[in-house]
Amino acid sequence: MLDMSTIGRHRRPGTPLRGRVAVVTGAARGIGAALARNLSEAGMSVALLGREEASLQATARTLPNRSVCVESDVTDNAALHAAARHVEEVLGPASVVAANAGIAVGGPFDRTAPELWQRVIDVNLTGSANTARAFLPQLTRTRGYFLQVASTAALGSSPMMSAYCASKAGVESFALALRGEVEPDGVGVGIAYVHWTGTDMISGLDALPVLRALRRHQPRFARRVRSPEQVADWLAEGITRRSLSVYAPPWLRWCQPLRPLFPPIVARIARRELRTPARGELAADATVLGAGGLADWNAHKPPWGS
Repeated sequence: MLDMSTIGRHRRPGTPLRGRVAVVTGAARGIGAALARNLSEAGMSVALLGREEASLQATARTLPNRSVCVESDVTDNAALHAAARHVEEVLGPASVVAANAGIAVGGPFDRTAPELWQRVIDVNLTGSANTARAFLPQLTRTRGYFLQVASTAALGSSPMMSAYCASKAGVESFALALRGEVEPDGVGVGIAYVHWTGTDMISGLDALPVLRALRRHQPRFARRVRSPEQVADWLAEGITRRSLSVYAPPWLRWCQPLRPLFPPIVARIARRELRTPARGELAADATVLGAGGLADWNAHKPPWGS
């Protein structure tokens, strides 16, 4: 049995992870790809799960250790269970699972197609639960660690991002509930709060006037965009330590006590922005943000989808 309960007692980077198996969803690009590389460099065998097989294979070719790619949709529970069996057959049972897969839609709620709004919830929230359900038997045997990638959207919701914020608040709550259930079995559950990161999603966010304003009103240090590699370093450190909470960047931990202040501040900024000429920009239909989200939506959308 691989006992991960000693993680956090070691000081040499990578030592507790070497020889273990990690699973990363949403590993085709961005934070997921960077985290897969980081964990592989720490000596882990890595299973890369995602929607874009060519991108998964390209990422896998950069890894120094054993890996396997499984093209899978996290909303497909049966497919994820099949992926879990395949990972165990090829690499062995997972000791680390990072539920990172996620998509976002930007735009007014009343201009967001119901199927598109639902898809964000399905991928980000239900997909995380499906991932946990498929791999929990392995994590129980290895006394492993499940990392739920959330967002600062879980700390304070932003206008124009209703589905994304609802899903990230949901995954935070899900992970907290799951933690209480699996801790007696020796399984750790962590939540990663990720701030502005230089993925392909950011360019879409900057196109939304309200979100541009919210970012503009943040302190200078809070507006800084971090690279996926830097965020992956923080996540990997949290995995090594089996942290209950992982903050990327670390200063976010000081935002937790201030959470009650965020909704009225955001509402005040949003009201001001919605009175400006930019209000006309908000009449456009909501759009999927980033190439990864588009790949998922194009593969999933019904014939009548736009």
